[in-house]
Amino acid sequence: MAGKMTMRRTKWRTALSALFIASGTWAAALDVTITGDLSEELVEAVQGGSLLIELTEAEEPADARDIVSAAQADYRRVIAIMYDNGYFGPEISIKLDRKEAADIVPVTPPSSVNVAVIDVKKGKLFRFGRTDIAPVQKQTEVPESYRTGETAKVSAAQAATRAVVNGWRDAGHAKAEVAEQKIVARHDAARLDVDITVTPGPKVRFGALEIEGESAVSRERILEIAALPEGDVYSPEEIKDAAERLRRTGTFRAVALIEGEVAPDGETLPIQLRVADNKPRRFGFGGELATIEGLTLSGFWLHRNIFGGAERLRFEGEVSGIGGETGGLNYLLRTRFDRPATFNEDTNFYGLAEIEQEDEPNYFSRQTSVEAGIERFATDRRTYRFGLGFRRAITEDALGDSDYTLFSIPVGLTFDYRDNEFDALRGYYLDTTVSPFHAISGTDDGIYSEIDLRGYQTFGTSRPTTLALRLQIGSLAGPSLENAPADLLFYSGGGGTVRGQDYQSLGVQVGPDEDDIIGGRSFLGLSAEVRMRTAGDLGFVAFADAGYIGREAFPDGSAGEWHSGAGLGVRYATPIGPIRFDIAVPTSNQTGDNDFQLYFGIGQAF
Repeated sequence: MAGKMTMRRTKWRTALSALFIASGTWAAALDVTITGDLSEELVEAVQGGSLLIELTEAEEPADARDIVSAAQADYRRVIAIMYDNGYFGPEISIKLDRKEAADIVPVTPPSSVNVAVIDVKKGKLFRFGRTDIAPVQKQTEVPESYRTGETAKVSAAQAATRAVVNGWRDAGHAKAEVAEQKIVARHDAARLDVDITVTPGPKVRFGALEIEGESAVSRERILEIAALPEGDVYSPEEIKDAAERLRRTGTFRAVALIEGEVAPDGETLPIQLRVADNKPRRFGFGGELATIEGLTLSGFWLHRNIFGGAERLRFEGEVSGIGGETGGLNYLLRTRFDRPATFNEDTNFYGLAEIEQEDEPNYFSRQTSVEAGIERFATDRRTYRFGLGFRRAITEDALGDSDYTLFSIPVGLTFDYRDNEFDALRGYYLDTTVSPFHAISGTDDGIYSEIDLRGYQTFGTSRPTTLALRLQIGSLAGPSLENAPADLLFYSGGGGTVRGQDYQSLGVQVGPDEDDIIGGRSFLGLSAEVRMRTAGDLGFVAFADAGYIGREAFPDGSAGEWHSGAGLGVRYATPIGPIRFDIAVPTSNQTGDNDFQLYFGIGQAF
């Protein structure tokens, strides 16, 4: 609903903020007001595009020279906003302490500016009259916003132009471009006539890929990985996919595919590839601290392009339970080799080996495993896995000792549609593994499965609030509970499942003593977080978790127990991800002796 609306954006500063600047101007708090007969949508648009508003959100108050410069730039910015919303006769007034900003000489600004008023008279709302654009490739859909009678938004005309040009490019016309555009505003009728002419250019095919720049990766392997289809009809998607394959290797610091000029034959388009290598070696480390689990330390060493074909070799290790109350020390040593474009351009080969010890509250396990397989990249967000592996372990739990050997066929998929891997605001993430196994000795044949599903939705812009949800499902089918490998059973409690409950405190009781606990054959975990961000780097989180452990192979609630926890947290944004501090308490079926838990780490909980 339209009406008179005023919005004020003021950031108050202490008296110490009003510092004298060497140029002779003063830095002071600025009060910006937007006035005019504007709808709420228009006020928000002006607010989002105004440099004066931006100055009020800066950490330090701006001096008068910066305020004058911002105000004079805002004339053009606000007019552009009005044009983009269909108002082609706006009148803009920007006054600084009651003086029109356009009349102020920038080299001699006032000593201070305290109040800025942006007044907008938007004028008539224009609608599209004639909307001509030609020629249009037959499979191209011109946006409905670019139609006679629709609001004459500049962005609508731009979207139509992009759609038509991209339609020709998708059809193989790499050099399609706008040849001419005529825009006439008929103020008496409040109509905007637009006439756009597009030149498709010739339909072309990919020429040879020309590699420029020095690289330690062999030319043959670069061509194999990029896999640009020489001789095929030009497609911008193929260009994008080739660049993504090269970046995905991690070997290259920069990748650029540049379209050349059409060859004299009029049918061939050469493509230039420019690459710059990353440093061949890299290392990193991390840590996480929890009151009960103790300290976890991890690190890795990575060698890129180890054999000259963009291969990767990675060694990593982790030690957990340091100073904790969860049994003894756990350690993991892993090495993994990846070779891109092994069977085709989107299928990688991998091989890995692991040695792991788990000294947990309810069981002990020492394992050795090897695995080899393929990873298929359907898109940059969807991957599929298939492998063959062997696993040997000795375990000990409340039911006694066990020694087993398995041959497994792990298959899995990962869909990652998050906008940010480390601090997602929107999207979802799904990781699923199903691993049928044949027991060579020590147990029965079965299927081990895990599902991890996460979703994110953010509301608001200046101080956004994110709702994050997580569902975890685990299942071990085949072996009975008494004959199942102890390290393939599921527990709940702790930082990765239910915060507030003691680590791995929920399992299945198998003896008269309440400490006679083993894991369950099924697990169900539910987590929810409300993440609230401030205008700065600080954020706050409220969360609740619940977990279920059952005797049955699939978590249907028929033969198990639930517990839950909840808490509050603080996040501080850093370039490597948010620093996380959480405090949580049990909220039902307390399964440990502690009334609260503290968690500290880098990155969101999920």
